[in-house]
Amino acid sequence: MSVYDIVLRRRSIRCFKKKKVPFSILKKLVNAARLAPSGANIQPCEFIAVNDQATVNKIFPALKWAGYIRPQGDPPKGREPRAYIVVLINRDKRPLCPEADAAACVENILLVAWGYGIASCWLGAIDKNRLGRVLRCPAHCEVKYVVALGYPDERPQVETARGSIKYYKDKKSTLRVPKRSLKEILHRNIYR
Repeated sequence: MSVYDIVLRRRSIRCFKKKKVPFSILKKLVNAARLAPSGANIQPCEFIAVNDQATVNKIFPALKWAGYIRPQGDPPKGREPRAYIVVLINRDKRPLCPEADAAACVENILLVAWGYGIASCWLGAIDKNRLGRVLRCPAHCEVKYVVALGYPDERPQVETARGSIKYYKDKKSTLRVPKRSLKEILHRNIYR
């Protein structure tokens, strides 16, 4: 599958199968993340990869899911993530653009994960203090994002946005994700 195909097919997934994500794959995801672009090549991001079920269970309550459709968008019991990668910003590195650095790392994780058939959901609504305590993060490291991972147990569908861009579940509980059309956002040579 080409990178372009991976980008077209990847969606945020919030329902996962009961199948453990091997640590060997998590290690590859972090390796891909560390190679992401970084402002002035400062590389302030550090990562905690978690697939131990007891720790996975402690992380879940620190996360907020699918704000547009809460609580309907929360992973149902038994279909929660099976692993996480927590993205930290090491403030001792004095990052120039920590948001951009972390976002580039996360995007690499999402794309490489999908290439392995592993679904993901990028989360920024986090109880960072609680999660920091659970993971014993040092004071100089800030929890920035969490990537929830697992084998997909749902198939969200992309549709052209017609007014609202809010995702929703249809009558069959299929997640529908409105995206602005290419025609609406692409301008050739000048803004038209």
